[in-house]
Formats: sequence, structure tokens, C-alpha cells
Amino acid sequence: QVQLVESGGGLVQAGGSLRLSCAASGSIFSANVRGWYRQAPGKQRELVAIFTSGGNTNYADSVKGRFTISRDNAKNTGYLQMNSLKPEDTGVYYCNAARLGYTYWGQGTQVTVSS
Repeated sequence: QVQLVESGGGLVQAGGSLRLSCAASGSIFSANVRGWYRQAPGKQRELVAIFTSGGNTNYADSVKGRFTISRDNAKNTGYLQMNSLKPEDTGVYYCNAARLGYTYWGQGTQVTVSS
């Protein structure tokens, strides 16, 4: 059974840091993790960070210079390091993976940044 399980969310003060993890299992591997998205209350899900072709990365303008996406294939886990957090970063964060034409989502992890 394919699973993506996010963890690492929580409540943090503005300026703080969190590292989100996305553990892949089943027939999904960390190399299949494509990116991270977030959904704030009352808003649509938006792209935060993504691996592009060739292993390059791309970030939403709002998080450039503060967030870093990475993968550890030995641990079969993807990561999103979030620094200098702002209240507007609050939302549910989801990791996304794709393999053989299918797209998979985790259940999400809540990030709340207080001012």
C-alpha cells in the first residue's frame, strides 16, 4: 500500500523554524516525492516548493530564501526546512509524489505561526 506520511508540524513563533518530513512507503520512494504544497484556511492549496527535472528546485516567491526542499533516499523521506517563519505561512502542509502516472498525497501536517 502506497503511503506518504507527513510529520513535523506544530505551533511556532514568528521567526522560528520547523522541519517537515514526508515518509514514503509501499511502492513510493523518496525519489518520487515531487514537492510540498500548503493550504491556508479559506484558501486554495498552493505550491510551496518542488523538484523540477534534473533535480533542480523551484520555490514560491513568498518562501524563497527561507524554505529548502530536500530528499534523503537512504531514509526514503522528503523534507521541507522552513526558517524565518511568518504568520502567513500558517496552513496545512502536504507532500506530493508521482510514479507511473499516478499522483499521491499525504494526509497533511498543521503548521501554525504565531505573531
